Amino acid sequence: MDLSSIEIFLAVASDRSVTKAAKAVGRAPSNVTTRIQQLEDDLGVLLFSRDGKKMTLTREGETFLVYANRLAALALEARQAVRPLQPSGVLRVGTMESTAASRLPAALTQFNRMWPDVSLHLTLGASRELTRDVLGEVLDCALIARPPGTMLDEDADFNAELERLEIEPVFVEDLLLVLPSGHPPIHSAADLRVGSLAALEPGCTYRRIAESWARKSSGLRTTELGSYHAILASVATGSAAGVMPKSVLDLMHWPTSSPTHQLGSVDTILIYRRNDRPIAFKAFHEVLSAAKGRDPRLATN
Repeated sequence: MDLSSIEIFLAVASDRSVTKAAKAVGRAPSNVTTRIQQLEDDLGVLLFSRDGKKMTLTREGETFLVYANRLAALALEARQAVRPLQPSGVLRVGTMESTAASRLPAALTQFNRMWPDVSLHLTLGASRELTRDVLGEVLDCALIARPPGTMLDEDADFNAELERLEIEPVFVEDLLLVLPSGHPPIHSAADLRVGSLAALEPGCTYRRIAESWARKSSGLRTTELGSYHAILASVATGSAAGVMPKSVLDLMHWPTSSPTHQLGSVDTILIYRRNDRPIAFKAFHEVLSAAKGRDPRLATN
């Protein structure tokens, strides 16, 4: 077992795909597959269950993930401890509200502990607005939801904006439709028995995905709300279905009996300008990479 194998394992655990993980770590897919198999042989257990191209952590894999994150974080601290250049100054990071709540607490805590001389300014916003702020040099980088290819094809302006930036996959979110208690199971938008979708602002990629899915139900309108707590409150009234990622729902005290419907998987990507990487950004990038694949329920560990 070596650090490169740990990094490869974390990438596959995060992306749930050998092909995506290979791109993230800069290796050939065949090499990633071999290294995972070698790691499994070394540990004597299967870390992933294979379903076609989808890689899902086994129970043993979930257990090993906790230790892999600790090892990666410790290795990062060791490398940083011997570096002569110390990051300082201001780093302006944009993020979606959902990512700030479910994915970033552990990474930001570690970053602040390692680099107290960096003043990290966090800005919450929708994906579209955050992208424009990175291009306009208002932000140094941002974590946004990447729209599906079909949506980008329909939005040439947004597609062109993303093509001007560096893009790295970081997390994968399961996008859910949260239904009122007692709502029957659904297979399509036509099965909904509510009057509206409860979602965030129009620039939110999650909202746009849900609206695209719901177009088959012509009478369904969107109710714009300012937070995920407000969205769940709207669902509780029985008149709306709420749009949010599973990682956020898992953090909230919501009855497990309430049905949900999965709208698909959505990549969270880190975007930043080409050839504009100050030392503080490089340090943040490394901390974020070490946190890749971390279960949000472990954020306080």
